[in-house]
Amino acid sequence: MSSAVQEAAGVLTFEEFVAARGPALVRLARGLLRDPDTAEDVVQDVLAKALLKWGRVSAADDPVAYVNRMVVNACTSWWRRAARRERPVPAEELPEPSGAVPDAGGRLADRDQLLTALRALPVKQRTVLVLRYFEDVPDERIADLLDVTTGTVRSNAHRGLAALRGAVQR
Repeated sequence: MSSAVQEAAGVLTFEEFVAARGPALVRLARGLLRDPDTAEDVVQDVLAKALLKWGRVSAADDPVAYVNRMVVNACTSWWRRAARRERPVPAEELPEPSGAVPDAGGRLADRDQLLTALRALPVKQRTVLVLRYFEDVPDERIADLLDVTTGTVRSNAHRGLAALRGAVQR
């Protein structure tokens, strides 16, 4: 979101905020959760809660960070619920995609391999990498969002990237 929109976020209506930030919130949740449909559900739940508290949210110093934190917390809560845990299915048991467009450069396979490796990371490492590389959030802000030190953010990023490199090179 542009800095002008961020500065004006305090005066935005809820509908304007969702129009401006909704896609980014869904991207954030998709990076943190394994299932895109679940990610959209989590964002919808967060936005419903934000609407009920819009006066407080819009009055915050940084409404974007406030709602981002709500999404991160909701994704973490989702993972903690044992009843909703996913059971991984081996790739060979998955059905073939129907009507898939052939990807001449193999970029689709590379992306799928990277996303699979990303989703296999521990929650904190995955959260740090998604915020840092998908959302371009600075380390200091990630530390604030996760309530950890910037050193912890950097070590999680380092370990997560090392794990991704190892998984992709296999």
